[in-house]
Amino acid sequence: MPKKFLDYVNNNPVIISCCLCGAGTRKEQAPTVPYTPEELSDQVVEVAQAGAATVHIHVRKDTEVDGKVIVGYKSMAIEKFTEAVQLSRKKCKEAGVDVIINLTTSGGEYEDYKRLQHLEALKPEMCSFDPQTLNWANSYIFENSPRFLNKLSEEVVKLDIKPEFEVFDTGHIDSVNYYCKKWNIPQPAYYQFIMNVGGAMPGTPGNLAFLVDKLPDGALWSVSGIGKAHLPMVLTGLALGCDGLRVGLEDNVMYGKDESGNKIIATNKMLVERTVRIAKEAGRKIATAEEARKILGITRNCLRDEG
Repeated sequence: MPKKFLDYVNNNPVIISCCLCGAGTRKEQAPTVPYTPEELSDQVVEVAQAGAATVHIHVRKDTEVDGKVIVGYKSMAIEKFTEAVQLSRKKCKEAGVDVIINLTTSGGEYEDYKRLQHLEALKPEMCSFDPQTLNWANSYIFENSPRFLNKLSEEVVKLDIKPEFEVFDTGHIDSVNYYCKKWNIPQPAYYQFIMNVGGAMPGTPGNLAFLVDKLPDGALWSVSGIGKAHLPMVLTGLALGCDGLRVGLEDNVMYGKDESGNKIIATNKMLVERTVRIAKEAGRKIATAEEARKILGITRNCLRDEG
């Protein structure tokens, strides 16, 4: 193994990211998944205290669908984003913890402006950037049109927001490189490999190694495994020298099984704490939020500078 690689993993901290709820995880699957801004902000503090340097936030809203009120339905409502972010910043300050807030822009069927309006209003330090359309789990269209992606690229440059490029398959890397070059998105780019979504790249060590090998020089990367690929991708990411690891109830609700074979439902805090332990056992330091900012090239600290 090259000395340069060993020096890197021994001397560079790993960024732990927690994706708190996503758009689809239901309390029926995991009662621990947060829906409300109050629940989200409480868990932001918990996972930051546990070692997460960044938190990835979706919001939910009670919505009537086909005559039935669905509690905690996926939403891009700016009032929910505003409440969740303001409460999170307030509670983090009160608890004396620092964390980078990363807001989703993945709205699927929502109009472009609804997927972008919270960026201008709240100016988060990070946001998600899904670089291509995908037939998600072979069941619905996860739409990310070139029209929208050009608008999103313009916004992240104008507002000085670090994009987290969510890569689900090989060709997505090429799209990230295209938008970075076209819009002069500040480097280094941060590639978040989302492994094991149906219809995209299965979460295997070989597939992750293949993707990492396709990255441009100087790129930073993180990995998350959906469902059963969760722990294998944590372990493979560490073995390959990842810059980050993403965990959370958006991607996986299972912690494991007890001695009787019963399923143990996870909490976000449990998933972060376990990943911190594993990373430390692998010889990696855990990045603080401020260290993560330096690694990623983030120039702002919203908790400190923007109330």
